[in-house]
Amino acid sequence: MEPEIEDKTLELMCSVPRSLWLGCSSVAESLCALRCLQSIPSTRAHNQNTSVMESQNHIDDLSPKKTTVLTKLSNGPVMTGSRKRPSEGNNDKEKEHCIALFDQWSETDQVEFVEHLISRMCHYQHGHINSYLKPMLQRDFITALPAQGLDHIAENILSFLDAQSLCSAELVCKEWQRVISEGMLWKKLIERMVRTDPLWKGLSERHQWEKYLFKNRTTEVPPNSYYHSLYPKIIQDIETIEANWRCGRHNLQRIQCRSENSKGVYCLQYDDDKIISGLRDNSIKIWDKQSLECLKILTGHTGSVLCLQYDERVIVTGSSDSTVRVWDVTSGEVLNTLIHHNEAVLHLRFCNGLMVTCSKDRSIAVWDMASPTDISLRRVLVGHRAAVNVVDFDDKYIVSASGDRTIKVWSTSTCEFVRTLNGHKRGIACLQYRDRLVVSGSSDNTIRLWDIECGACLRVLEGHEELVRCIRFDNKRIVSGAYDGKIKVWDLQAALDPRAPASTLCLRTLVEHSGRVFRLQFDEFQIISSSHDDTILIWDFLNVSTNGQSEGRSPSRTYTYISR
Repeated sequence: MEPEIEDKTLELMCSVPRSLWLGCSSVAESLCALRCLQSIPSTRAHNQNTSVMESQNHIDDLSPKKTTVLTKLSNGPVMTGSRKRPSEGNNDKEKEHCIALFDQWSETDQVEFVEHLISRMCHYQHGHINSYLKPMLQRDFITALPAQGLDHIAENILSFLDAQSLCSAELVCKEWQRVISEGMLWKKLIERMVRTDPLWKGLSERHQWEKYLFKNRTTEVPPNSYYHSLYPKIIQDIETIEANWRCGRHNLQRIQCRSENSKGVYCLQYDDDKIISGLRDNSIKIWDKQSLECLKILTGHTGSVLCLQYDERVIVTGSSDSTVRVWDVTSGEVLNTLIHHNEAVLHLRFCNGLMVTCSKDRSIAVWDMASPTDISLRRVLVGHRAAVNVVDFDDKYIVSASGDRTIKVWSTSTCEFVRTLNGHKRGIACLQYRDRLVVSGSSDNTIRLWDIECGACLRVLEGHEELVRCIRFDNKRIVSGAYDGKIKVWDLQAALDPRAPASTLCLRTLVEHSGRVFRLQFDEFQIISSSHDDTILIWDFLNVSTNGQSEGRSPSRTYTYISR
């Protein structure tokens, strides 16, 4: 329709009795009729044609008279308002006739017509229409989808809810509760948490409820109510573990691994089944993690074992005898010996076919590991002016730290130098690198956090009284060990917040070692550390006794291994 014709048409429809245009069967016919009406004199004007007057008077008797008022708002459209006289008769037939005609129009014509009608109404009428439309536009899709045989879509939608929202959804109505129950959505929520959160995964393994997860609906799987009641218990366990970390509550286990010639445990790594340690007496000892008994001793190095790493196939060790040895993790057999460095191999890391070693000879060696027996030197990185004490790497960067007080960053793919991180006032003994974050410990007794991309120092942590010898971090915490014999737990997120006061960063100091702390590793439930005092300590924050022991110290279980 042309805009001018539409406006004129609607103006006439509002001012002319409805029975004149209700007889038209389409919008087009209505428009034609209304165009003709423009030439018909108003009922208020004198007309010489008697028949027209009679017809008009008859029509006026059938429908209430309307007085139309047109007002033009400033900078706005013409608004049409009308004042109705009280109804003088029954309009039901006319309404039915109007609706019948309206139903014959296309959807586009219907929408267009209604839009124009609404535009002629006042604000009060708009409010009534809005109240009428609101419930019509609302849809309970969770109830409607199963009725269409689409239960799986309703379940999939609700499966994205968190625990609090899922509880609320169960209270909406019985149908929502049925969808949640039959869809096993509490089970799916727990499975999602186990997949994405290491703490949940660890709890599922330790508390044995992982056997009820990631299985299809069978008779072996408990009902949804089991998982609903399990969820708050898991939350309670998590809150207890977090409180134990904050308060330093732990159960302590101690492995005494001294022998006649041993004077320290320099390095270690552990998993759920075993602890592998490198000792000053040139040996590698493998311990059962549950019984804490020594399972195997590997010998072959002619100097102290200073560093190690293992996976499911091999153990790789570095020694003060300047060699790197590769051992079969199951049999303990030596598979390979790498002779390259001129002095002690101080640290090493390997992953995805790449190994990086560093040495007291100030160099860094990058190796390609095709297999345990096929390891070739790719590149030697030179740039440090003192012993290179530690290395770490990922697909993007190799990071090294030295006694020359610097941290150097190299490209993993090209082995080219990238940048130097300066800030420590004395030599750097340890670091860990992940994503953009580097955390380093130094003989200046401080810990520094760095952004590897720009080289900026983000935070300095102070608290240790002697050289910081070992450091590890995860998403929540930094754990450090030093020559003062102390292990400190720091709040990582607070350390990354420049507004956090320095006094709030150290959560707890753990004191049990009687000598220098050489190495530590930790997860969500425990810290395992080794020391110059010839012990390995297991700090368990999950299985804490509640027999009233003093905070931060728990009963210890001691095992001593005597070499034969």
